[in-house]
Amino acid sequence: MSILDLWQPILLGSFVAWVASALIHMALKYHNSDYRQLSNEDAVGAAIKSGNPGLGVHSLPYCVDMAKMNDAGMQAKFRDGPVAFVTVFPNGMPNMGKLVGLQFLHFVVGGALVAYCATLALLPGAEAMAVFRFVTTVAFLGFGWAVVPFSIWYGHAWSTAAKYLLDALIYGASFGACFAWLWPAAA
Repeated sequence: MSILDLWQPILLGSFVAWVASALIHMALKYHNSDYRQLSNEDAVGAAIKSGNPGLGVHSLPYCVDMAKMNDAGMQAKFRDGPVAFVTVFPNGMPNMGKLVGLQFLHFVVGGALVAYCATLALLPGAEAMAVFRFVTTVAFLGFGWAVVPFSIWYGHAWSTAAKYLLDALIYGASFGACFAWLWPAAA
């Protein structure tokens, strides 16, 4: 069996996970509490704009070399704060069409990687529940586990990580159900 034999569950799982993602963000909206507004948003925005930073992630204070952490001035910057990571995006409204398309592509590529793992571990004709459990687990790991270091290293709330892990479980179960339903029969 090859990954090409699994194109239907890859595409259907991608579509189901994509719809689930849309419902999570547009109907359930439990991620709305992941971000907080600054009380002086306009002043902070003006300060960032005046610095004309490039696109990407910026750290404050900036200390790329751990040896500089011993410097008294650097320690004072961390102690006195603020300590932050700021992501700078292009100006203008987000291109939702592009972002939604990239999200679907994310699911397709992720689904293909899950399918590859499934071809290594499962045979044609495998029991549906075995397919469901295996694919759900691999998809959960693929779509979710990488969020944990953001709470460890970048200050994301653990509740935010928990919500993204719940999302990943939903996506994983979506793929698991589609693969279990469309798994190839034994020859």
